Amino acid sequence: MTRIPLRPLAAILDARKKGNDPDAIEKRNTTVRHEAIQNELRSVGEGRLVVLGIMFFCAFAVIGARMGLLAGSEPTEIRAQSTGLDILAQRADIVDRRGRVLATNIETHSLYAQPQEMIEPVRAAKELVKIFPDLNEERLVKDFTGKRKFVWVKKKISPEQLQLVHDIGSPGLLFGPREARLYPNGKLAAHVMGGTSFGREGVHAAEVIGMAGVEKQFDEYLRDPSNGARPLQLSLDLTVQTAAERVMYGGMRLMGAKGAASILMDVHTGEVISVVSLPDFDPNDRPLPPVEGDPDDSPLFNRALQGVYELGSTFKVFTIAQAYELGLVSPSTMIDTRGPLVWGKYRIRDFHNYGKELDVETVLTKSSNIGTARIAQMIGAKRQREFLESLGMLEPTAVEMPEAGGGQPLIPKNWSEISTMTISYGHGLSATPMHLAAAFATIANGGRKITPTLIKQSGPNYGAQVVSPQVAFEMNGLLRKVVTDGTASFGDVAGYAVGGKTGTADKPKARGGYYDDKVIATFASIFPADNPRYVLIVTLDEPEVYSMGENRRSAGWTAVPVAAEFINRIAPLLGLRPEVEQGELAGITLTSN
Repeated sequence: MTRIPLRPLAAILDARKKGNDPDAIEKRNTTVRHEAIQNELRSVGEGRLVVLGIMFFCAFAVIGARMGLLAGSEPTEIRAQSTGLDILAQRADIVDRRGRVLATNIETHSLYAQPQEMIEPVRAAKELVKIFPDLNEERLVKDFTGKRKFVWVKKKISPEQLQLVHDIGSPGLLFGPREARLYPNGKLAAHVMGGTSFGREGVHAAEVIGMAGVEKQFDEYLRDPSNGARPLQLSLDLTVQTAAERVMYGGMRLMGAKGAASILMDVHTGEVISVVSLPDFDPNDRPLPPVEGDPDDSPLFNRALQGVYELGSTFKVFTIAQAYELGLVSPSTMIDTRGPLVWGKYRIRDFHNYGKELDVETVLTKSSNIGTARIAQMIGAKRQREFLESLGMLEPTAVEMPEAGGGQPLIPKNWSEISTMTISYGHGLSATPMHLAAAFATIANGGRKITPTLIKQSGPNYGAQVVSPQVAFEMNGLLRKVVTDGTASFGDVAGYAVGGKTGTADKPKARGGYYDDKVIATFASIFPADNPRYVLIVTLDEPEVYSMGENRRSAGWTAVPVAAEFINRIAPLLGLRPEVEQGELAGITLTSN
């Protein structure tokens, strides 16, 4: 900046020449300089004020916007915030083999409270208990009047309940949207569905996770967004499952059984078309696991997959099939059936006295324990074990449910000769109905091993050849004779050639030994017997029916009639046409050219 002198010489000389005061020039220049300095300082100050004003404006704008957002939003739980992850709520549907919905999602709401916002917390607690009788009023009052700032009231409420809570008019009761799992068919296929629960939870969302059944087995798939919400398609048929559960429930009540199970399986694909375990439950309101008593007393217990039972005389089919395969016997081979068969301290007896000997075919149709045990002696322990292992009878089934792992067969520690003899007719080795279904499917389809599955298949799914097609064909014929001439005569269904084998085993006690008056009755059947397509297993726990003057518990009187009604009801649903025998036409004589 150019500095101007306060007393310029030229101005002083000019003032003296004119007679003016020279000091006035200095005062005037001093004033001008001061005014220039003040103007400069004023400009700097004004600029600083403008910058400071802009900064304050921005700060207040940010704070105001944040306060507006907080005022218009709902609080979330600290626990949910701490993860820093979004809760993935979407879950894919589960459908049957025809695409009908078995499990889907619905939009619902949760109910929570902000006690500090409540005007009448005690009244709000009393009104909530009227809507939700399971809530504890004393606990609610304590939570609402204490120091808590956030209280979960209900994790899931219906639209009707939401309206009732809204009518209370308390500003501290708030709702959060969330997704919930719905099973529109209620109890249908409950053990297969299993049920869900909530995992991580927030006010605006909740993580739905599988608790049991296919919901747990395929939890990762059902929650995976990369699947594009494609549904999980099961092998179950909704219509057949409905009919199966009705028949089994009626059969269980009619036969006075404690529980019941059934499995319908395709012998070529291993697809489980229906699976029933009774008593059952509603997966929409899954009960808590039992803390005392026997596991099978709970409706959560899956008898088809977790029920490890001695399956009785149904095992005779495997003994005779192996003997055929090894060339040890033929259908006409005569077997010594004189009893009792003594082995050390053990005595093996038949239910009836069948005389000195029976051919192999009659051993099966009449269900002779002694005859089967003698055939097993020919086979030997090592070969018997290998054969049952090839059928998958010694390991848990591979069916896609976590409960299948609990169905570990119980085998003898020392597979001795007496074990071989008793296992041959279904005692001394325990397995599940699902094991039995897969093994019978293997025999029925021509001897190729079948692995059961709950997932819809595109075609046959055969494993290794366990027995030759010729042996399998002969066994199917024998199973048909068991129904027409043997212990399963009540299993004959008009129009459908049914084959099968009964099995009645004494029920074991929890602490060892067997009950004298309780049995597990099983009927393993195939149909149509001339060209099998399906295997049906029906098992009744502690059945007893009064017939012909006495109480009867054997499978021929209990499980077989239930299976017959089952086949009669579901065979048309499976697209099987009944074979009607052509009778003679009255008054018409057939001639040939």
